Amino acid sequence: MLGITHSAALLGVDAYPVQVEVNTGEAGELKFILVGLPDTAVKESQDRVFSAICNSGYRMPGTRTTINLAPGDLRKEGPAYDLPIAVGILASMKQCADETLGSYLIAGELSLSGRTRPVKGALAMALLARNSGKQGIIVPAESADEAALVDGIDVYPVRSLDETVRFLNGERKIPPIASSESRFYQPPPDDERPDFADVKGQLAVRRAVEIAVSGGHNLLMIGSPGSGKSMIAKRIPGIMPEPDLDEFLEILSIQSAAGSTLNSRNRYFQRPFRAPHHTISDVGLLGGGSIPGPGEISLAHNGVLFMDELPEFKRSALEVLRQPLEDGQVTISRSAGKVTLPCSVMLVCAMNPCPCGYAGDASRECRCTVPQIQRYRSRISGPLLDRIDLHVEAPALRIEELRSVQPGEASADIRERCQAARARQLTRFQNGVSPAARCNARMGHADIRRHCVIDKDQGDLLQRAMEQLGLSARAYDRILKVARTIADLADSAEIATAHLLEAIQYRSLDRNLFY
Repeated sequence: MLGITHSAALLGVDAYPVQVEVNTGEAGELKFILVGLPDTAVKESQDRVFSAICNSGYRMPGTRTTINLAPGDLRKEGPAYDLPIAVGILASMKQCADETLGSYLIAGELSLSGRTRPVKGALAMALLARNSGKQGIIVPAESADEAALVDGIDVYPVRSLDETVRFLNGERKIPPIASSESRFYQPPPDDERPDFADVKGQLAVRRAVEIAVSGGHNLLMIGSPGSGKSMIAKRIPGIMPEPDLDEFLEILSIQSAAGSTLNSRNRYFQRPFRAPHHTISDVGLLGGGSIPGPGEISLAHNGVLFMDELPEFKRSALEVLRQPLEDGQVTISRSAGKVTLPCSVMLVCAMNPCPCGYAGDASRECRCTVPQIQRYRSRISGPLLDRIDLHVEAPALRIEELRSVQPGEASADIRERCQAARARQLTRFQNGVSPAARCNARMGHADIRRHCVIDKDQGDLLQRAMEQLGLSARAYDRILKVARTIADLADSAEIATAHLLEAIQYRSLDRNLFY
């Protein structure tokens, strides 16, 4: 007898339909055959499935059984096929009703006892089920929260194989989870949010961070060890505007495909903050694998990618960031297929001015030679530096600043100004040339010409600065974008000379530190 269930395969962050066909009662010796390009985890599913079926009180087939995962040219990965395979086997033996199986997309890992375990990509599977016209999706209860964020599809949480079969047989009612019940809508607890009030001094750095967040600009902080660069970076998500639902679904689809949502700490309505170690590989940073998956730059989509000790990263890992930072997406080609992943991130970098870290420090003497400093700084290429909009020095704190008991400005106050500036940008871009632009950093050339108009005197000023600093044409556009953001923070319709001068000073480190 033939039993058919419907599931999904993940490729990148998207789900593709998979039909699970189970045929029992075949002539020949007792044997179980699994075909359809399964990986090792899928091949091992038959052992988990057979134990789960027996421990749930159902009969196993006593004849040759063939399990086919169609289409056969799409590689199947992971344990999410356990539950649809088990249901297909029971349907082929008439232990599970097969009349309604076509109405549901089923995914879930099974333990040997028959209990379900969460799976990756539940959100993408729910989107596939809705777009395929399914009535609902059946997933483990731990994965149902994220799937419930998709409107227009019923999400049924199950905790075991037996519960799934009873639901399909009409013996048990399982109410679908409403979107409003999803825990992902909850904000993180206040005590888990680092606050800028803890930061002592560093007024110039705080100003640069506020500008960077308001416009979505990339930021580089340069300073001695212990000056607070990492501490400030970890507080940047707390002043970023909350994502809207579309942005959050983009964030969550990537996190879900990578399995990050299985961690309860990531189950909040917030922007991501990723801080990879400097030993990370090119694939770990950009994405890839035998079946292409998201890397750190995609996992930070619509959030912050923090690269501490920037010159310590491998040169090849840094260079692969050039095109993704410019385009906001990365295309990965492997033998298993080609996927395009979003990676619109705010890049925040931190580094020391020299190998020992104390070049320019008034209280400590630098022990590095000039060639050592040049080699250290040359690890960051000009093209990559060109894509970082703001460069700011973070000097070592004085003892008086450390002893101060007066708290700094709170994150809530800074976030309010950043949100107001972002709101002005969204209003401006509603009729813009680049409909995908959400912040000034993502403006195209046509939008720059339209919204970053400067007069002749300002143009002459910018030209002199470009010639003195030896900046590129890309840096010219980026200075205008930063000036537009500074004007937005000042609630100014036009870019004033003071705004332009402040934007130019954030490029002065190009020559002072790297040339």
